[in-house]
Amino acid sequence: MPKTPLRPSPPPLEANDVAIVGGGTVLWFVAFLALLPFKGTLEQHGHGTWPWICLSGGLLGLIGLWYCRARRDAIRRARAAEAEAAAGGGTGAGSPGGPATRLD
Repeated sequence: MPKTPLRPSPPPLEANDVAIVGGGTVLWFVAFLALLPFKGTLEQHGHGTWPWICLSGGLLGLIGLWYCRARRDAIRRARAAEAEAAAGGGTGAGSPGGPATRLD
């Protein structure tokens, strides 16, 4: 059977990671608040940890949200620096992206 030639991989899709992680974080906190009134019933049936698992998911989601925002901002800064370099802005001494020179 003849092999088909490999095609190049498509470029990665752009997604709004901050919105995705933020939405998931909100859902974890909503689940925590929804389960909290049933804590006694859940404990009677051996599921007393469920609310705390949801709270942990929400707190970890806050860490993920911080990470995604920092990553998004770093990508924007890198793209801006690339665009400035491509436009001939350069990164020499004294320019915003270049090495700082202090004359004291």
